[in-house]
Amino acid sequence: MSSSSSSAQPALPSGISPCCLTGFRWSGTPTGTALPAGSIPGTTNAVYKTGTNPRVAILLIHDIFGWTFPNVRLLADHYATEANACVFVPDFFDGFVCPPELVLEERWAEIDLERFAKENAREVREPEIFAFAKALKSAEEGGFEKVGAVGYCYGGWAVFRLAAAEHEEGSGGSEGNGKKLVDAVTTGHPTYVTKEDIERVSKNVPVQVLAPEFDPMYPAELKTHTFVTLQKLGVPFEYSHFPGVLHGCFVRGDERKKGEREAMVRRKNAAVAWMKQWLHGN
Repeated sequence: MSSSSSSAQPALPSGISPCCLTGFRWSGTPTGTALPAGSIPGTTNAVYKTGTNPRVAILLIHDIFGWTFPNVRLLADHYATEANACVFVPDFFDGFVCPPELVLEERWAEIDLERFAKENAREVREPEIFAFAKALKSAEEGGFEKVGAVGYCYGGWAVFRLAAAEHEEGSGGSEGNGKKLVDAVTTGHPTYVTKEDIERVSKNVPVQVLAPEFDPMYPAELKTHTFVTLQKLGVPFEYSHFPGVLHGCFVRGDERKKGEREAMVRRKNAAVAWMKQWLHGN
């Protein structure tokens, strides 16, 4: 990997960690299918779809690398096979993809991160993320009986919002209809999560949090708040600590970094077990 120490790099927008922009491309070929925008009734997103289970679905919300990043699609294939689910990876960035080669070569100045942060702010993307989850349970799409959500990095805040009690209670406007948007969620090294997101989680949506030791986007204070708050709310939850690894490790899985590939595999296995328990066992 080339060094960038010889030239100054632009400051990163708030909410984006340098660890988010450290990439490692895995070998392997995704086995699912990329579908054009609107292929799923009730949605406007292009989507990668893998798996065939007609009753159980998983919505995987990608990180800054975007929906085409091979690592994300390979993870989706694993979830489809190992958790026995139909997995969807929608394009929630309107075609924006952070080119892996720019990251691998540390060419930060060529990535328009300010534009990314503006165009993919929470308030911009939340409605379509909610809409996609609703579509998976709708009769038109086949009415999946159980829907789980997986969120890495950027997707972390989104799975907490999908698990919010407001969808059942109808609080905060017309969102609620007495039905959960998702039946279980899991997140790894979440970004943009707030204390309010955690406090608003429904006690009816089990939450799994998998946290690297070193994570400026999910610091110790927020980790503690998660642990304490979910207990107070009575939410079934699982929290796992991953010592010695950094934010971004669960998608990056860089075998050149000590313990990172092992952490990625452990995280994948934990998420699979969580989804099997709550999407098949209840």
